[in-house]
Amino acid sequence: MPASWVDIKVDGGPMEGYLTQPEESGEYPAVVVIQEIWGVNSHIQSVVDRLPALGYVGLAPAMFHREGPMTTGLHEELETALSRMRRCTDDNIIADVRAAVDYVKAQPFVQGDKIGIVGFCYGGRVSYLASCNISDLSASVVFYGGGIGMALGDGQSPLEQTANISCPMLGLFGEEDANPTPEDVANMDAELTKAGKAHEFHNYGGAGHGFHCEARASYRAEAAADAWGKAMAWFDKHLK
Repeated sequence: MPASWVDIKVDGGPMEGYLTQPEESGEYPAVVVIQEIWGVNSHIQSVVDRLPALGYVGLAPAMFHREGPMTTGLHEELETALSRMRRCTDDNIIADVRAAVDYVKAQPFVQGDKIGIVGFCYGGRVSYLASCNISDLSASVVFYGGGIGMALGDGQSPLEQTANISCPMLGLFGEEDANPTPEDVANMDAELTKAGKAHEFHNYGGAGHGFHCEARASYRAEAAADAWGKAMAWFDKHLK
C-alpha cells in the first residue's frame, strides 16, 4: 500500500499523520514515529517508509498541528522551529500521542495490543513522556531525547515521572551531544534503574545530536545504522 496522509482527531480538531502499512493483508504491530523539531519532514517520512518492509504499520503524527497544517523541512530558521517546541505543553503532547495510538489501534490492519513508539530529538523526549502516561504502549525507543529533565507547561518533567513508565525502553545517544549530555544520559539510566524499569542504553562515540538524520551535517552513518538495527531488534522482541 502507498503511503498516505490521514487526519487524526484530537481536541476537536485534525492532526495530520503520515501513514504506511505492509502490502500483504493481515494484522501487524504498529510503530508511532515522533518527529524532530523540524516536523514530519522528508527524513521522518523516510523512517516511516522503512517500517512496512519490516512488518510494521508506521504513523508519524504532526505534533505541531496546533500551529497550523505543516510538514516542515530542515532549512527553516532554527529559532522558528524552537519557538514552536517551546509553545508545546506536556498535556497537549500526551493528548496528541494518545490520539495517534488510538488511531492506529482502530485500524483493521493493526494488531492493537502491539504498539511501539520511537522519537528523535524533541521526539525522543516525547517518547519518554508518552511511556510514562500511555499504558497502551508495549515498547519505547528514545533517540537522543533532550530536555527530559524539564517540564513543558505545568506538572512534573518526564524524568520525574519515570516511576510511571509501563513499557521497556531503549535509549540511543551520542557521546558528543550537548542535549542530552552524557551526564544527562547517566542520570536517566540511574532513575530507570532505581525505579526498576526494563531498559537498555547505548552511547556512540564520535556522534553528537542528530546522528541518525542523513540530511544533517551531524549524520554518522555507522552509528545510525547500528542504532536503527538495535531499535528494530527492540521492537521485534517486544512487539512480535
